[in-house]
Amino acid sequence: MPETWLVILLHQLVFQGMFVMKNIILYRKIGKQIRGKNIEATLSIAFFALFIVVALGLSFFKHPFGSIQLINGSLAGTLGFGLLLLNLVVSGASLMHLKDSWRVGVIEDQKTDLVTTGIYRFTRNPYFVSYFLMFAAYTVLLQNLILVGLSIFGFVFVHQMIIREEAYLYSVHGDAYVQYKMNVPRYLIV
Repeated sequence: MPETWLVILLHQLVFQGMFVMKNIILYRKIGKQIRGKNIEATLSIAFFALFIVVALGLSFFKHPFGSIQLINGSLAGTLGFGLLLLNLVVSGASLMHLKDSWRVGVIEDQKTDLVTTGIYRFTRNPYFVSYFLMFAAYTVLLQNLILVGLSIFGFVFVHQMIIREEAYLYSVHGDAYVQYKMNVPRYLIV
């Protein structure tokens, strides 16, 4: 298994690369801003960047502050690597299946289609699920209490963003969104 910092760096190049490419391609296609100018979008980008920087920083030390060993190194590596691959599959499917409805944060003056097909048949928020998979992967790979804490905070933070998006989607799609909510979980099982 390569060095953990290298795994995280390569993962981020692919993960963030897909995100940036989707944003550029969609912006050129529709000619409108795709990032909401709301506090949730700004804070989410800052938090995700912080989590990634902390994980990268911790990966450079043999025994960083907050280290814990819950599972042995080879099992942690295999599980963490598997979660990273799943993260890339889920995020890629999310970006692909949302098509032109992709936005970063809520943009209230833009009406998008309600996507209920593809990966959106299994979870209403697959891109956020992919972030949860990333949190879990880095935490398992590095086995660190700091990342456990940041992962919990990240889940609460993302959940609040989702609540705002759900209110917006209801305001735009009404009963169709209510029906979708009744049939598809917010995450994977809830």
